[in-house]
Amino acid sequence: MSDTRVPTIDLRPWLHGDDGSRAALARTVDQALQTAGFLLVTRHGVEPGLRAGIRAAAREFFLLPVEVKRRYEAKVGGRGWLGPGAEANGYAEGTETPPDLKESLTFATDEPFEDPVVNAEWYASNVWPAEVPELRELCRTYLSRMAALEKELLSLLGYALGLEPDFFSRHMDRPTYGFNINWYPGTDVVGEPLPGQFRIGPHTDFGTVTILDRQAGKGGLQVYTDAGGWEDAPYDPDAFTINTGDLLARWTGDRWRSGRHRVLPPPADAPAEELMSLVYFGECTPGTVVESVPAPVGRVTYPPVDSHVYLREKLDSITVG
Repeated sequence: MSDTRVPTIDLRPWLHGDDGSRAALARTVDQALQTAGFLLVTRHGVEPGLRAGIRAAAREFFLLPVEVKRRYEAKVGGRGWLGPGAEANGYAEGTETPPDLKESLTFATDEPFEDPVVNAEWYASNVWPAEVPELRELCRTYLSRMAALEKELLSLLGYALGLEPDFFSRHMDRPTYGFNINWYPGTDVVGEPLPGQFRIGPHTDFGTVTILDRQAGKGGLQVYTDAGGWEDAPYDPDAFTINTGDLLARWTGDRWRSGRHRVLPPPADAPAEELMSLVYFGECTPGTVVESVPAPVGRVTYPPVDSHVYLREKLDSITVG
């Protein structure tokens, strides 16, 4: 995939640069999010050892017997283990597909919110596997880094549109977020994929920005653009892959596209290929009303929508069964 469609940006000019370097970075970001809805971001300050530690601990969990993992079973959008067959992300596009070939550990915001109804739906307690006690502190550290990075990215995105830098980030006082550790085993574990079955089916994400730490593989991430169709996403082990979600696309009046993507099935010629992704889904404070930015920034005007009504509908749409 062309670097112009999914460029790699160094975050330092935004954090420490002068007005000229910030403006140049903003132009690159704006163009990329119009084209594919994806960026690679380096110099983000999240140490590789933390990411490796989470993978090692999570792998211990995924290799446990099914009857042990089932103690932590959750529904989509909940906290805990999503086993094989729990999700079919293609459903979000209205496509009936076989379930995604993955397992996930899911965690999310769990600090109490003042509204008891909102608190019950979006701020439930996380469920930490007792068999891998180190996972709790690793994930909590990682999630604090992600929350800070998300706020910085949303400030950059507001600036890139010529708006106030806090145009998006001011809606982040009490954000919800989701965090999935996705395990993609090989065909030696999951068997031969069914027709139309993917590790994750074609979809867009639902929130503001997604921050993805991924691994390269034959059965890895692909990104869709109008110019090139489906193409393998560029990979840099030091970079996070960033994509915009549905709510941010609506907010920008479709100036920026919600990045459409999929994860390929496990390859037949590499039956033991095993990948793991750390996926942080950025959201905003419950009750945020998302209204399209008017022209000339925005291209179309969507009806205002409550951010978390929208998110709940989307999460329900990908639930199998």
